[in-house]
Amino acid sequence: MTAQKSRTGVYPGTFDPVTKGHLHLIRRASRLVDHLVIGIADNPRKGPLFDIDERLEMVRADIANMHEKGCEIEVQPFSDLLVHFARKMDASCIFRGLRAVSDFEYEFQLTGMNARLDPELETVFLMAADKWQFVSASFVKEICSLGGDVDEFVTPQVAEKLRKKYKK
Repeated sequence: MTAQKSRTGVYPGTFDPVTKGHLHLIRRASRLVDHLVIGIADNPRKGPLFDIDERLEMVRADIANMHEKGCEIEVQPFSDLLVHFARKMDASCIFRGLRAVSDFEYEFQLTGMNARLDPELETVFLMAADKWQFVSASFVKEICSLGGDVDEFVTPQVAEKLRKKYKK
């Protein structure tokens, strides 16, 4: 009998900031592979509120506090093409979250391009749970910037970091 190869998946994103919706998808993806890499995109063109080190710290802290992980989860920054990062991580699949039809249209195009760049790399779509379909990092930042309560959408440590950013 031959040993089965370990399956690694990549869940990429900006995570600016990480939300409970992201964490829910991370937990679900971790049940489908043997090793999950959370790839935090370092793309200054997107104008993130938090720098790459802050985002890495927040995601790592939330993963450390996560219960019911299905596999080992690591968090890594990346600034190259997603397919190049996935190859470096020896990943066989990329996980992408879908909240709405508008997400699907963008993700469909991205998946097609990634398949041309690396036909061996599969994309796995995970639908957001009803509870998290409307939550986006952009909405969370806007709510917090206007003095709203974001505690329902992010972990306490992320909420505190958001409040500090917007007090400046």
